[in-house]
Amino acid sequence: MTPEAATVTGLLLYLAGVVAAFGIRTWMHRRRTGSTGWRGLSGRPGSAEWWGGTMFAAAMLLGAAGPALAVAGVGPARVPLPSAVAWVGLVAGGLGFVGTLAAQAGMGASWRIGVDPAERTTLVTGGVFAVVRNPIFTAMATALVGVALLAPTAVTLAALVSLVVAVQLQVRVVEEPYLRHTHGAAYVDYTARVGRFVPGVGRARTRETEESGTRSP
Repeated sequence: MTPEAATVTGLLLYLAGVVAAFGIRTWMHRRRTGSTGWRGLSGRPGSAEWWGGTMFAAAMLLGAAGPALAVAGVGPARVPLPSAVAWVGLVAGGLGFVGTLAAQAGMGASWRIGVDPAERTTLVTGGVFAVVRNPIFTAMATALVGVALLAPTAVTLAALVSLVVAVQLQVRVVEEPYLRHTHGAAYVDYTARVGRFVPGVGRARTRETEESGTRSP
């Protein structure tokens, strides 16, 4: 795959993924539940919660801008990579976006963008959520890695970094405290069984597991 074809492919893949994951998904969710599922930014401006949402929005914009600028021939130049890397990027990007859609579908009526502290949704622990607690974010990061390999520029890399930071803030500062407060012991037990973003990694230690570890020979 030529660099030019890879860049165009990255742009088209990204735009199709965003339209499906946010546009079509929002439309389907509203038809089924009467709500768009969008809850907006959390926290006061300048807080960690606010930065999480702001950097997520920035990542989405930069993800489109990186390949778009490269296609137009303006902005930072592409980093030269072996042509085989583009095919790896295409596979990663495709799997990432498909995984995002599958994980969103797995949430059913509980799917949200952002958190409303006064709202109580069902705790989803089955399907891909039995493998990792945040499969949507894991899949989105995988998709953006793929796009970055197809259109390797400083802007696309900035999008990936922004997404990783945004996801860490959103999950650790916003979503996990909300779920712990809303679902109590059920959520604590879930975090002890299932990794945060990668299977087996980022599991919480409950009092029971700590006591079990102390008693182990």
